[in-house]
Amino acid sequence: LRSCSPGRARRTNASRRACLVARFGDIYAQERLDAETLLRTYISDMEMVQRIIYIAAVESFHAAKMAYRQFKIRVRETLSLGHSGPESLEDTVLDYIVRHEDLYDVQGSVNEVIRSMNINPKISFPPEIDFIVISTLIRELCRVAFSMQTLVPPLDIAFGTDGELFSETKYHRSFDSDFTAALVAYHVWPALMENDVVIVKGEAVTKR
Repeated sequence: LRSCSPGRARRTNASRRACLVARFGDIYAQERLDAETLLRTYISDMEMVQRIIYIAAVESFHAAKMAYRQFKIRVRETLSLGHSGPESLEDTVLDYIVRHEDLYDVQGSVNEVIRSMNINPKISFPPEIDFIVISTLIRELCRVAFSMQTLVPPLDIAFGTDGELFSETKYHRSFDSDFTAALVAYHVWPALMENDVVIVKGEAVTKR
């Protein structure tokens, strides 16, 4: 009989999750502010700066999730040829990805994010500058987003739209918000979710 013992990835799930949630918080506190400072040298409009950073975060998660799906398909195809257990094929695939995360083509995702940002109608940039100036932030977000896909269940960011009803459970209000306003004018940072439950609040600006 094949044993159904969980693979290494599942055994380390809780500790990896804790590290990744902490890393997401660190990026908010450090790389995000570094990117903000950098962008302010080119753009005087703080709202545009914050919109750029938020869209960079959203696009980074999107690109990393796409890359993870493609990476997982390739790994599954390769490992299925010689798989015999005792772990399930899914667990074997997950173990392999967790051990070989360095094979993730993060630069490919960074390029994808910058391409998407260049055609996003909500943000604009002085023509002489390129979004590549915040590639450090994008790279770190792609890395953490990719790793979050290896968790069971995976972590993701909340979907946010301008004009949505402000949610106390999902966001903190930015200090320059109108605290009596009910609607989100724009988002500063996405909320982190697990199975549709908020585990780290994001940040949003509310205005009338």
